[in-house]
Amino acid sequence: MHIPSLKNQVSPEEWALRVDLAACYRLVAMYGMSDLIFTHISAKLPHSVSGDAPQFLINPYGLMFDEITASSLIKIDMAGNQITPSEFSVNRAGFVIHSTIHEARHDAACVLHTHSRAGVAVSAQKAGLLPISQQATLMMSSLSYHDYEGLAVHDDERDRLKVDMGESNYLILRNHGLLTVGKTVPDTFLAMYFLECACQIQISAQAGGEITQVPQKVLDGVSTAVKLQQSNNVSAGALAWPALLRRLDRLNPGYAE
Repeated sequence: MHIPSLKNQVSPEEWALRVDLAACYRLVAMYGMSDLIFTHISAKLPHSVSGDAPQFLINPYGLMFDEITASSLIKIDMAGNQITPSEFSVNRAGFVIHSTIHEARHDAACVLHTHSRAGVAVSAQKAGLLPISQQATLMMSSLSYHDYEGLAVHDDERDRLKVDMGESNYLILRNHGLLTVGKTVPDTFLAMYFLECACQIQISAQAGGEITQVPQKVLDGVSTAVKLQQSNNVSAGALAWPALLRRLDRLNPGYAE
């Protein structure tokens, strides 16, 4: 499928965001977190990250994640209107969830939502994510839950979703899946990567013997430990992203088209 390039029709800042977001879609597919065409990753346009009425990029409904390109991404406004012309539309459930989070969280430049098997399995467990792995400990202090209300196509769910999300960076949608937010696309991807890993570890551990949970005193010290680990003020996402792009260039190039 050929989609004409938008590289010379948008600002350099928007193009850079499009490239990162397209790469994120393909990485989500590469690491087994996609669900055919049915989940979403969105990113606010640079000029609207702190604005009152953001515009954001989201996937065209009908393309697999591993074929998303920078030019195929659709720009929409908070009313769901498509700003960039496309032969594709935008999934209604994706618009409701992502526009709600973008509107409520001005600090969230990117929102990533998945329906992975391990993520949905943990979301269906009454206790939710358990502090049984190093990966899980990284998110326990910034993790929230939202009860399932059916397909997210109704506007009256927005207020409850905003309240449940709060200031957290990780959200488990009960009986539904996982959601992460971040200040950048790389940070949001890495947050989901670790959340997904934590869910996979939990499901695997529960198939074995008795589980040992991380003590609360250790959990209480995680935030301080993370700050010491990132004392150079460079996020883990920013550190890992160039390597991830190099891997993507080897295995599935073409996202920057």
